[in-house]
Amino acid sequence: MLTGAQYLESLNDGRVNYISGHSVDDIEREPLLREAANWVARVYDHFYSPDPDAVNPMVQPPRSADELREHVPLMGQVDFITSTTYQSIMTLLTAAAQVNRSYPELGRRIYEYVDDAKRRDIRIVECITDGKGNRKLPPSKQPDPDAYTRIVERRDDGIVVRGAKLHITGACLAHELFVMPTKNMKPGEEEYALACAIPVNSPGVKMVSTTYAPREEDDRHFPFTRHEQMPDTFVILDDVFVPNERIFLDGQVEFSALFAHSLGLWERTGGVALMAIEADTLVGLAQLIAEANGLERQEHIKEKVSELVIYATLIRAGLEAAITHSRATEDGFVFPDELYTNAAKYHGAHQYNEMVRNLHDIAGGAVLTAPTIADIENEEIGPLLLKYMQGSATVTAEERIRLFHAIRDLTADGFGGWHLVTNVQSGGGLYAQRIVTRKHYDMENAKALARRAAGLEAEVTA
Repeated sequence: MLTGAQYLESLNDGRVNYISGHSVDDIEREPLLREAANWVARVYDHFYSPDPDAVNPMVQPPRSADELREHVPLMGQVDFITSTTYQSIMTLLTAAAQVNRSYPELGRRIYEYVDDAKRRDIRIVECITDGKGNRKLPPSKQPDPDAYTRIVERRDDGIVVRGAKLHITGACLAHELFVMPTKNMKPGEEEYALACAIPVNSPGVKMVSTTYAPREEDDRHFPFTRHEQMPDTFVILDDVFVPNERIFLDGQVEFSALFAHSLGLWERTGGVALMAIEADTLVGLAQLIAEANGLERQEHIKEKVSELVIYATLIRAGLEAAITHSRATEDGFVFPDELYTNAAKYHGAHQYNEMVRNLHDIAGGAVLTAPTIADIENEEIGPLLLKYMQGSATVTAEERIRLFHAIRDLTADGFGGWHLVTNVQSGGGLYAQRIVTRKHYDMENAKALARRAAGLEAEVTA
């Protein structure tokens, strides 16, 4: 296993990185990326074991519902790319069982890659979304054939890949790119039916990142994102060679949607685990700021907090149901139930904006206008700021200000805007979750109950 220091050193591998218009030669010296890399390094140190045979528990596939129940909460507590590494490995293993039946050579490659990734303790990001060009046209009809990532050359020893993968969280800080089709491909679109693993420092890989990281030199009024932040990366694959051993799909259109579907399940599972933690955090912030404002006993405030409590409870209930109803693959590891996973993810994303609105309504306008820590430390103006920011006598003015900072940082600033969008788009968007939920819902049972309620049962069986 790698230590945090070894992970940071591993980033100096010649990868091509850009952010805010300039190239990045040393991630540890780049202010917009340094803290994100340090977050990943801290998680490396947290799980590190000097045992030469040790494997990060975050990448071990669960073999029972109890193991899954222990594992899933961790997905919401680690950095993003440790979580995506687990999701990538579980996606590969979920897909491998089906691929192996028809193409045992491809199955073998997947299993060997997973074992190698675990042994090397690397971090992997999933690369799924293409540029897509004109959205109403399929890949084969695009004016630019590179709008969807494709194979441009096949050689005896591998393939050459060209295209781009968009909004890949943490790619510039990972070791490998797990590339897969963004959608189901049809006969005639074999060049777009590819899945493979690509080291980020491969010739032809270029990465351009954006970030919600605080840009202030004194960032203490960003209590969350000053320590936990992650860039999103635009990954360009400019004629990248991929050797055969790293190719998991090469023109087999019948399996082109398999990887994305498998990823969707694990990405949404991770999303629900994170949502459960975030929802409880929103409840806590709402109650604390209500108490700091002296309004915790007002009926309309209690009502809004109760709505937040119900929101948080239903997310956890959905997560627990998904784990309880988990199923086993042919290889013996378990995966969460798709119906409950998707229903919980949909509920969490669909109701999030309203819950944030409740929090803002409870807190008030100081969410945006509260003075900074540096302001209240100023000898001349600080005492006056604290005097007029005092609310309830049970909470100090500084504590109240820090609560406002936390609410703004989490819900109303750079990260808040980022999260508002990703909460909906991550894992395929609300429409995708509606499709999967309906697919796995027992509609026949519902119809039978309705027929019985309508007195049609005898008529049907006659």
